[in-house]
Amino acid sequence: MKKVLLLALSLSVTGFAAQAQTAAVKPANAQAKVAGPQIQFEEMKFDFGSIKQGDIVEHTFKFKNTGTQPLVISNIGVSCGCTTPDWTREPVMPGKSGIITAKFNSAGKIGMQNKVLTIESNSASGNAMVSLVGDVKDAATADASMMTAPKASSDVSAPADTKDAKQKVKIGDSKIKAKKKAS
Repeated sequence: MKKVLLLALSLSVTGFAAQAQTAAVKPANAQAKVAGPQIQFEEMKFDFGSIKQGDIVEHTFKFKNTGTQPLVISNIGVSCGCTTPDWTREPVMPGKSGIITAKFNSAGKIGMQNKVLTIESNSASGNAMVSLVGDVKDAATADASMMTAPKASSDVSAPADTKDAKQKVKIGDSKIKAKKKAS
């Protein structure tokens, strides 16, 4: 009886060991093909850094259809009317790539911005989101901090034969006119 039990136990252990050796091992970075379309972005967020108010930022997000059927983007929702999207309108075949271009107009915006685009498609994983982030500086403050003013002459003396003298000083892109009456 002990021999039969020992024989059965050793056969079952041998069977499990043989099965474990024949099981396919997938590499950690291998992706299984998804049944249906699947959208995969190269990047999910674009940081445009610091810009001055009124500047327009444009960025192109690239994506690939990693699924097994054509991917169709039906709509892209935006978190603000200041962001306008454009995208690949025709179906993106499996293994092929497409683009989404987002334009952000910073007019009327100040401070940190996070503009989210929601991509509505027939992707097996549902809606996807990408975003533009960055800091919008006040145009007046940004201009002043970006400029280094040249030294202007303070001598505004009038010529001997005129009552008034005019002086023009250019600082950055601005022109300042000064008029001094002779005494």
